[in-house]
Amino acid sequence: MRLSAGERREAVVRAAFAEFAGRGYHGTSTEAIARRAGVSQPYLFRFFPTKHALFEAATDRCFRRLAQALGEAPATLEGMSRACAELRADRDVTLMLLQAAATAASPGQDAFAARVRRGWLDLWDLAGERTGAPPAELAALFARSLPVAAPPHPTPIAPPAQASPSLPIPAAGGQTR
Repeated sequence: MRLSAGERREAVVRAAFAEFAGRGYHGTSTEAIARRAGVSQPYLFRFFPTKHALFEAATDRCFRRLAQALGEAPATLEGMSRACAELRADRDVTLMLLQAAATAASPGQDAFAARVRRGWLDLWDLAGERTGAPPAELAALFARSLPVAAPPHPTPIAPPAQASPSLPIPAAGGQTR
């Protein structure tokens, strides 16, 4: 049976999802994704012009799976918590969320970080609309139910201006000042 272009594209995204989840962005080759999807590497690039575009599609797939689970769950915090627990048991979902968060936190990934934040905000809105829960209860749901359930912070947290006086600070050459 011959697959349509849309079905092959979906097969590539599913393969990318599994590969990126297990190996991360830098540890995954497009060759491995193509092999898993049963297509050639040049054919893969007909669908996705870059490896990063493919990573974005895999991340979007992860958020769609989460949204589907929240959308099909009973419209209660408990029901959504159970749905999230079932998804958390899917190793690839958990790992893909972690890989997306790590990539979003990398230097030069501002647009991707915004995409990941948008994914989390959409899930937040969906859960809020379906349950009517106040923000504190939604925050508790996400904190206990999903890994890395906080969107990456847009700027890194700055180190303290001064080191604590009780901690010795090594100077050049390893000597303590």
